[in-house]
Amino acid sequence: QEQLVESGGGSVQSGGSLRLSCAASVHTANLHCMGWFRQAPGKEREGVTTISRNGRTSYTDSVKGRFAISQDNAKNTLYLQMNSLKPEDTAMYYCAADTRWWASCGPSLDFGYWGQGTQVTVSS
Repeated sequence: QEQLVESGGGSVQSGGSLRLSCAASVHTANLHCMGWFRQAPGKEREGVTTISRNGRTSYTDSVKGRFAISQDNAKNTLYLQMNSLKPEDTAMYYCAADTRWWASCGPSLDFGYWGQGTQVTVSS
């Protein structure tokens, strides 16, 4: 059973940076698609960014130019570098992964594995 464990969340002021990590229990090189999602109180879960096995990435418009997804297959870890943080980035951030090679990698994918989440709070 695939396990994902997020870390790196915290509280920062507007304009600050955080780097989230997601440690996977299996080799990330074997995962077809990984991504970061977030959910703010009272709002629906939102796909933030995804990365496919071949390195293709996608970002939601609100984070383009500020956030960057990457993975270190040697460490089986997915990262989310978040710069120029804004109060509207405040949310619980979740790591997700999927192994189905035939599925299209992107925020609309019904990911099979999820982490427990890490809280990010940005104050103005």
